[in-house]
Amino acid sequence: MKRLLPVLALGMLTLAGCANTSTMGGDVYRGTQAGTSQTVTFGNITALRQVQIQADSRAGGIIGTGGGAVVGGLLGRQVGGGSGRQLATAAGVIGGAVAGSAIEESTNRVRAWEMEIRRDDGQNVVIVQKADRPFQVGQRVRMIGSGANVTVAPY
Repeated sequence: MKRLLPVLALGMLTLAGCANTSTMGGDVYRGTQAGTSQTVTFGNITALRQVQIQADSRAGGIIGTGGGAVVGGLLGRQVGGGSGRQLATAAGVIGGAVAGSAIEESTNRVRAWEMEIRRDDGQNVVIVQKADRPFQVGQRVRMIGSGANVTVAPY
């Protein structure tokens, strides 16, 4: 049993980072966008700020919370005897669930840019996307798409 604990802990931590963050960048299109007409507008970046995007977990947080609870319970079970062991196991389950959830949440954060762009028509827009390339204030860019599906690319 003691040899199984490190394997379970490593597996939990590995799976906690399973969020799909690749679609948040400017160089990745969703399957539904391929082969469709996209609107293109042009502008200049007027403000730029580093932010983070909290990606959704594919498993809805169950892997981090559940995995943490299992590992915490197994570790708690190693402590004491009798009713003390039961209390330690319960505390391990609760502590492990909290820690596992926090680990999964932190691994699902993505560095991103919040870009304020003054379009050529005079309107200001703000677009947030994964920081997968460098941008700078004053840079000329093109915005591809519309509504909730806009990406920014250098011009």
